[in-house]
Amino acid sequence: MISSQIIKKSIDDLHSITKIDFAVFDLEGNVMAHTGEDVAGDTETVRIFAASPADSQEVKGQHFFKVFDEGNAEYILIARGAGEDVHVMGKVAVNHLQSLMTAYKDRFDKNTFIQNLILDNLLLVDIYNRAKKLHIDTEARRLVYIVETETDKDTTAMELMRGLFSNGRDFITAVDERSIILVQELKEDETYEHAMDTARMISDMQNMEAMASVRVAFGTIVNEIQQVSRSYKEAKMALEVGKIFYTEKRIHAYSTLGIGRLIYQLPVSLCEMFMNEVFTREQPDHFDEETLITINKFFENNLNVSETARQLFVHRNTLVYRLEKLEKSTGLDIRNFEDALTFKIALMVTNYMKYIERGEML
Repeated sequence: MISSQIIKKSIDDLHSITKIDFAVFDLEGNVMAHTGEDVAGDTETVRIFAASPADSQEVKGQHFFKVFDEGNAEYILIARGAGEDVHVMGKVAVNHLQSLMTAYKDRFDKNTFIQNLILDNLLLVDIYNRAKKLHIDTEARRLVYIVETETDKDTTAMELMRGLFSNGRDFITAVDERSIILVQELKEDETYEHAMDTARMISDMQNMEAMASVRVAFGTIVNEIQQVSRSYKEAKMALEVGKIFYTEKRIHAYSTLGIGRLIYQLPVSLCEMFMNEVFTREQPDHFDEETLITINKFFENNLNVSETARQLFVHRNTLVYRLEKLEKSTGLDIRNFEDALTFKIALMVTNYMKYIERGEML
């Protein structure tokens, strides 16, 4: 069933062209939308007409029509106005509403199919049968993106996505309050470089047009419709891994998650064992803010003491003192590559364990 807002816009557009007033009711006589004056007084007449066998009827200068969907009456339309064209324009309005219902039902059916597809709610035989009925290509190259918004049910962000990807081959849907899902059909020559450009475009457009700061993640390219759920799961993992380990980034590709993907799949018990083995003295979650900033900046500059000191606006000897102090408290000298690698992994494991702890608390 199409919404009252869509019906209202449709009859308003028709009224602006024809100067004829229209009103749409459900079969119980409840007003869905109307132009012109109040039509509440027509309720009883609408009910009588709805129960009659007639498809159209003129009553006291008003033209009544039934709007059908697959042979069943769904709405009653009334056309009011002077002139012989009122009946004809009423038929035009009926045809327009019936076309709208077909289009929205098709969109709803495809949306439901895509939701069930990415959530693995369909048997393999059902996937191909339903795709055929809905005229969806089963062998197209596809990629799944997840766009996470900062607020729940961000309708502006959703409508912007629908406007950006309205070619009929791409699908926009959602399975939770904050994530918009794009299943995009790719051309044969489009690669992950194109996917990254698309992700950047989505992020930039959401920021400029919808004034929304979003995170965008995408999975790997698949060649069969049954594999779309795999790309969705990969995109979902990329989003989670990105939020844990790469908080400064807004775009996350499953194929470039690196060591973060490995840590994300480790059991908590193994992470705890590793942390206790590496940090026999002070744990990273006890470091003060200054120490963490120093460590992160040192890693960003590839263990370059002079450049790190310059960016931190401290003397080189001051930075060396901080690093030596860190070595005494942890037993690791991050000026040494092997210790630096161990320390970097340990920091990522710490972030992962904090994420797991927050999830358990929720």
